[in-house]
Amino acid sequence: MSTYRLKNLLAPRSVALIGASPRQGSVGRAILDNIRKAQFAGEFGLVNPRYPDIDGVAAVGSIGRLGFAPELVVITAPARTIPDLIDEAGRHGAAGAVIVSAGLGHGAGSLAEAAERTAHKYGMRLIGPNCLGIMMPGVHLNASFSAHMPAAGNLALISQSGAIAAGMVDWAAQRAVGFSGIVSIGDQIDVDIADLLDYFALDEKTHAILLYIEAIRDARKFMSAARAAARVKPVVVVKSGRMAHGAKAAATHTGALAGADAVYDAAFQRAGVLRVSDLRELFDCAETLGRMKSPPGKRLAILTNGGGIGVLAVDRLAELGGIPAELSPATREKLDAAMPPTWSKANPVDIVGDADAARYTAALEPLLADPGNDAVLVMNVQTAIARADEIARAVTDVVRKYRAGHRMLPKPVLAVWVGADTTIGEILSSAAIPNYPTEGDAVRGFMHLVHHRELVEALAQVPPAMPSEFAPDVDVARQVVAAALADGRAWLDPIEVKRLLDAYEIASVPTFAAADAEQAVAHADGIFAQGSTVVLKIMSRDIVHKSDVGGVVLNLTSADAVRKATADILARARVARPDARISGVLVQAMVVRAKARELILGLADDPTFGTVVVFGRGGTAVEVINDKALALPPLDLQLARSLIERTRVSRLLRAYRDVPAVKQDAVAMVLVKLAQMAADIPEIRGLDINPLLADEAGVLAVDARVAIGRVEPKFRGSGPANFAVRPYPSQWQRRVEVKDGWRVLVRPIRPEDEPLIHGMLKHVTFQDLRLRFFAPMKEFSHEFIARLTQLDYARAMAFVALDENTGELVGVVRIHSDSIYQTAEYAILLRSDLKGRGLGWTLMQMIIEYAKSEGLKTISGDVLTENTVMLAMCRSLGFEVKADPTEHDICNVRLAL
Repeated sequence: MSTYRLKNLLAPRSVALIGASPRQGSVGRAILDNIRKAQFAGEFGLVNPRYPDIDGVAAVGSIGRLGFAPELVVITAPARTIPDLIDEAGRHGAAGAVIVSAGLGHGAGSLAEAAERTAHKYGMRLIGPNCLGIMMPGVHLNASFSAHMPAAGNLALISQSGAIAAGMVDWAAQRAVGFSGIVSIGDQIDVDIADLLDYFALDEKTHAILLYIEAIRDARKFMSAARAAARVKPVVVVKSGRMAHGAKAAATHTGALAGADAVYDAAFQRAGVLRVSDLRELFDCAETLGRMKSPPGKRLAILTNGGGIGVLAVDRLAELGGIPAELSPATREKLDAAMPPTWSKANPVDIVGDADAARYTAALEPLLADPGNDAVLVMNVQTAIARADEIARAVTDVVRKYRAGHRMLPKPVLAVWVGADTTIGEILSSAAIPNYPTEGDAVRGFMHLVHHRELVEALAQVPPAMPSEFAPDVDVARQVVAAALADGRAWLDPIEVKRLLDAYEIASVPTFAAADAEQAVAHADGIFAQGSTVVLKIMSRDIVHKSDVGGVVLNLTSADAVRKATADILARARVARPDARISGVLVQAMVVRAKARELILGLADDPTFGTVVVFGRGGTAVEVINDKALALPPLDLQLARSLIERTRVSRLLRAYRDVPAVKQDAVAMVLVKLAQMAADIPEIRGLDINPLLADEAGVLAVDARVAIGRVEPKFRGSGPANFAVRPYPSQWQRRVEVKDGWRVLVRPIRPEDEPLIHGMLKHVTFQDLRLRFFAPMKEFSHEFIARLTQLDYARAMAFVALDENTGELVGVVRIHSDSIYQTAEYAILLRSDLKGRGLGWTLMQMIIEYAKSEGLKTISGDVLTENTVMLAMCRSLGFEVKADPTEHDICNVRLAL
């Protein structure tokens, strides 16, 4: 697993610091001082052959002379020595290292590559190099050169920047916010963002995960880990480089629209990760998510002693998509009885400038009890009439009392004390009430909670591998692309594009190719006979944007006009592009759909995340208007609808004035079809449909371009080689028959299987649970089961077996690969009352078949020695069984594939 041995690094029982220095101001000395100040309770030793001791701490010349085997080594030694130090640490049993030193280089032949190769030999994990270090308050370990040690808390921070990590510590100290862990990952030669997401997602002390990202290397691994983590706790990211653009000009409109940062936005959206724009917003997000859970809705009640600031809060709420809560009649009645006659009578609840602590209490209690709101924002503008600190204490008392009576899911309460000093912030923080300097910050904090809930709900949807609404002619489409590639071309010609769209049931304008004016007239005559006018377009494999060379003429009404237009188009194209290969002109019927909307739909190829689906407002000014949204495939109709709704043009798809609404889901279905096309034909490197006309009758592609190229797989494992998110692997669904004619459906697990898992666990004995989980298991939380059921099939797979007669879940087998996709660990669990009927054998064979198809090298597992049935099955399946060298009640089983 990607969390392999990470606990040894992040919660070690023993630590050695290699390269500590007596010199004040050195990195090694700073880390030594920090480890000592944090009062690490485990064994600790120094390794430095040049000094007998450093600041009173004895040092030894080598790891072997420490007197204990360190779980973790922290290295600040010169870069050239690090591969040998890793080798020595591995030989003495170290589980991993934090390499703070810089200068190891990158790529083949570098010191970094040598260190990674050496660590792999011993199964060691490496954090760094070129990093700040790690801070783990829960185990009192500060193996970093940060100026301060954070307090213990429930936020985890994973940062590609040491400076950002250090800044977060300083911010947290001012706001009484603590951390479960802070890891500066540096150059990520081994442990990366995805590994740490896996670790902190499983960490019970971590309630939210914060990320600072500069770039992602393994997109599929990141997406898998981020989606898994976001399902069980908030994940918030700041990514730098938002204004950066690709180095080379894009050849298609969709390529131009799909800038690098826009693709990251789409990836974070699909992963369920909440993106914020800067460090201040990250801090505010941490303030909110670290203290409370997301509400079920987005209705906010606002309590204030200042009408102006209340109105500003409502304005910001509406701007961000929230809803000002309506006061219920019962709440209004209670407020009327307790407030002065001049109170606002509505939300925001303005209780007038002279409000004191008692009035705040009398107003806040009915607002918390009102089912018509999902959260309450309490604001105070300080006056000389009532003490702000007394009001803050009164509010915290009310909130504590309310939470005591609503332990399951209390409403979020947020606070703004305008111009308050740190004392009031401490009062509010002592009751875990997130507090902000301005009303805009507070409203944004509330909307972070709302958006997190929406993202998590979206994550529960698993796109099918193939939409059921259509059956594309994939063979024809592949033949079109293969023929063009065999011809050495990078673009499909318009006739080939028409055949490709037809194969995927995407309606397009009938198109005819004409080598000269007379052929153009012949095709045009047939169009005139149907009562339509004619459009001519230049036909050239080298001219992508036809209108740029005057290569489009519209609304031709006669044969003579067609002849003249053909000559003019060809002449203009030869002048504008003398190097272009010109084949003639395209002849199309003039499409007149007066109330149709012009849209752009397409596919773009991103170097990090692979294929991206693009949607937006179309036409010749598409880049200027820049109204677009992106999504990572695969898509289903719901995801396609969500993509459309993220654009301004989506409002025009609805009915307005005398314009009927666009046919329901017609546009969304084209997006689904394009995503499927990208899965079926990864050789498609870019695709534009611009414009796609959409109205009440449906959709029609007027113009399209398709760029093609040889497949360059971006991601490991099976599934579409160009998709960062793997589709639901429906090809692994099987119906099997085991002993006594028992028929069972075996398929990959889905999120909606969670209730079935709970049902199965009721039929598993306490002893079988102990054999599976190696510990007594009395209850299973939603978070625990969610980790089992909500996979995205990139690094983990689980097959569930369902009785065909009852529909009950009767068994599950799962596998999870390591971070380098070579070895996978398996686990299996069956209903206790249905064992001995051959189901376990069938599930094990299926998971072995799956592992082979994924290119994994070995399957391994740990089995209790008393679990003789499992050990016997493993031997029958060809597993090698050995006693664990350290845990005498465990056997290690391993199958070479």
